[in-house]
Amino acid sequence: MTIAIGSDHAGVELKEELISLLKEMGIEYADMGTSSPASVDYPDFGELVSEAVLKGEADRGILICGTGIGMSIAANKFPGIRASLCNDLFTAKMSRLHNDANILVIGGRIVGQGLAREIAKVWLETPFDGGRHLDRLRKITVIEKKTKRQ
Repeated sequence: MTIAIGSDHAGVELKEELISLLKEMGIEYADMGTSSPASVDYPDFGELVSEAVLKGEADRGILICGTGIGMSIAANKFPGIRASLCNDLFTAKMSRLHNDANILVIGGRIVGQGLAREIAKVWLETPFDGGRHLDRLRKITVIEKKTKRQ
C-alpha cells in the first residue's frame, strides 16, 4: 500500500508524526507537502493528494489542515474521492467499513498526536465491507456523473 500524505501549514507537525507512523507500519508514502509552518493554501495540497489517489499513484491518501474541514471540502470536489473527516476512532473505522473512504482527513488543531496516530492506524487497517455498502457507493458515483454534466 502507498499513501499520499499532505497538509497545509496548520498540519505540518501532525503530518510528520503520521509519516513516522507509516514508517513504523512499513507503509510506503509520498509526502506531497507542505514542509514548513509558513502560510499556504490548503486546496493546493488537497488537490495534489486527491490527484495522486485518482491516478493510482497512491492507494489512499491522508490530508491534514487546522480543522480538517477545508481539506475535506477540497478533496471531495474530485469525482471518485471519498474523503472522510475523522477526529475519533469510530468514524475512522466506519469510514472504511461502510464508505470505503480513500482519503482520511484529520484536524491538526483538533486532534492530538497520540489520538491521530490511533485514528490513522485504525483507518489504514480497516477493510471495506462491500455488500450493501457497495450499492450505496454506486449511487454516489451516479450523482457525481449527473453533477459533472451540469
